[in-house]
Amino acid sequence: MTNPIDFLSLFGRSRELKSALEQSRARLYRVAYAWCHNAALADDLVQDTLTKAMQKSAQLRDPKARDAWLFSILTNCYRDHFRRQRDMDDIDELELAQDGTPETENSQLQIIEKVRAAVARLPEGQRQVVTLVDLEGFSYIEVAAILDVPIGTVMSRLCRARNAMKSQLLREFGKAPDAQGPQIRRIK
Repeated sequence: MTNPIDFLSLFGRSRELKSALEQSRARLYRVAYAWCHNAALADDLVQDTLTKAMQKSAQLRDPKARDAWLFSILTNCYRDHFRRQRDMDDIDELELAQDGTPETENSQLQIIEKVRAAVARLPEGQRQVVTLVDLEGFSYIEVAAILDVPIGTVMSRLCRARNAMKSQLLREFGKAPDAQGPQIRRIK
């Protein structure tokens, strides 16, 4: 039989974990949506992640590593989804409510759509790394742990993703990337 004090501390820890998980929901959703571009699927992935996190809360040894642990669960849920169902509809829904003129909102919306499209065109591994590092602010070590890949793989995927996005976005904004650099003419 367990000590009543231990039971109460576990209950308090459970309540604390539920609160922390609820606070992480928005970040999990942003990443899931960036990966799959489907609002309903992203919501399902987040729900699965939070459910599994509550069920396996005893596995979390270090509360400081909670975010990496949660994103590891999200990664596994994402992989499991594609193991069960290979086809996915690509739906890009975007709703913004910002202060400003219609022109600035339209301009920002176009930029956001172009960046999202550039991210969507990346291969899956690069898309995952760029969203975790650049959008969510995880360190390379944390991303390596979340995706269960070596840190060198994280760095190379991130470099390739950034270069691909840079060239795509420069082309879309009408600034063709200069492969050779500026031409210098020598006059004797």
